[in-house]
Amino acid sequence: MADTIEFFTNPMSRGRIARWMLEEVGEPYETHILDYGTSMKAPDYLAVNPMGKVPALRHRGHIVTEGAAICAYLADAFPNAGLAPPLDERHDYYRWLFFAAGPVESAVVNKALGVEVPAERERTTGYGNLNTTINALVTAVNGKDYIAGNRFSAADVFVGSQIGWGLQFGSIEKRPEFVAYWARISDRDAYRRASEIDNALMPKDGT
Repeated sequence: MADTIEFFTNPMSRGRIARWMLEEVGEPYETHILDYGTSMKAPDYLAVNPMGKVPALRHRGHIVTEGAAICAYLADAFPNAGLAPPLDERHDYYRWLFFAAGPVESAVVNKALGVEVPAERERTTGYGNLNTTINALVTAVNGKDYIAGNRFSAADVFVGSQIGWGLQFGSIEKRPEFVAYWARISDRDAYRRASEIDNALMPKDGT
């Protein structure tokens, strides 16, 4: 049926962000588990996402890819879940959602890959340098419960996932503001459900 949410993912991917968001929305969805290098690159899936990567959604005849876009789309498609602020209060919501998708992810991934941007070339990047980016991210979570005000939103799913992974894998330093924020937003039933589902789908040792 056109209204069915189809979710394309792999438990070892950014699909975990989309899974969390789907669990927050609370609508039924059908999951397609894809493998790197095989089904992700197969013609059927390339017709969904020509990049051959996950996550992706198919809903009401439309395709949505990219974690931040999926979070924003689901919040708008299912407004009764209350995962987006009112339109006139979305400044921080949009600001930090796309800051995490752009500068934060680029800076953190470059660090993980050992990419060093010369100081004289920082203007050519979308983030300047890692320290500047992380300092800016601190201001998003410092002194408030949630990214977009006093209510949890889709932006917390995406930004929080970036911070949570960074703390877990050491790609984001354990500043007290990040630790407190992640502890707060990950203490949710939807996050626990999503984690349990994806953890159960992880490959077993030796397989």
